[in-house]
Amino acid sequence: MAKSITSGNTTESPPVRWILIVAAMTYVLLFLLLPLILVFYSAFERGFGEYWAVLCRSDTINSIFMTLTTVCIAVPANIIFGVVAAWCIGKFNFWGKSCLISLIDLPFAVSPVIAGLLFVILFGLRSPLGGWLDEQGIRIVYSTAGAVLATMFVTFPFVARELIPIMQSQGTEEEYAARVLGANGLQIFFRVTLPNIKWALLYGIILCNARAMGEYGAVKVVCSGGKMNTMPLLIEELYHGSNPVAPFAVSTLLALVALLTLIAKAFIEAKTARKREQAEADSKT
Repeated sequence: MAKSITSGNTTESPPVRWILIVAAMTYVLLFLLLPLILVFYSAFERGFGEYWAVLCRSDTINSIFMTLTTVCIAVPANIIFGVVAAWCIGKFNFWGKSCLISLIDLPFAVSPVIAGLLFVILFGLRSPLGGWLDEQGIRIVYSTAGAVLATMFVTFPFVARELIPIMQSQGTEEEYAARVLGANGLQIFFRVTLPNIKWALLYGIILCNARAMGEYGAVKVVCSGGKMNTMPLLIEELYHGSNPVAPFAVSTLLALVALLTLIAKAFIEAKTARKREQAEADSKT
């Protein structure tokens, strides 16, 4: 008993545990931390002046603007979809429920490049729908709208997938009780449901935002040849240019977003763990 407690609820010998720990730490160092350090080193290799000059270029500013525009449209849309989908799946039984869950997971199974190609086929000028939209002055492919649609498709499972297990485990007793007490739908959502899912919702939003900021494959297919690039597309373009600092300077912006995402993720996981421990302690008392 003492051995299993001191070994972290496992029965492996100390040498085996140390081998596993060293292997995990080596993997993290070589494939995560070292590339991140090299990105920042290459970005500042010629000094802060060169780094700042790259960030102030018009193409960099335009790519930041397009990325933020795409994120500010795609993420809120996926928040609404994720909450509605999780509410339906977690609170109701209906025909096609399993099919809806499978469709939500579809972007995880489909390559982003294939997803972008589907949008090109659907909204391209050679398609009936794309041709009709072009006659109305609406262009999807090679535009900001195409980047938004591609990003929405790739990222829409993140919020829903975080909320569905939470809503399924909570059941509907609290909502029914609020309904009996006279609360309407909005009051039930904002005063009963939302407080129970707020940390899972925030966790899903953070993951969705990080994925949207760094999306490359689907946006590359839909927007390749357009006049504006998102930051990932600009990084690829600058990588083939003459300035070796430029792609790494822009990459640091996405790297900072990734670091902030990890910090926020760790904070939310800690809050969720404390909340779970508190709930278990309350149930025992």
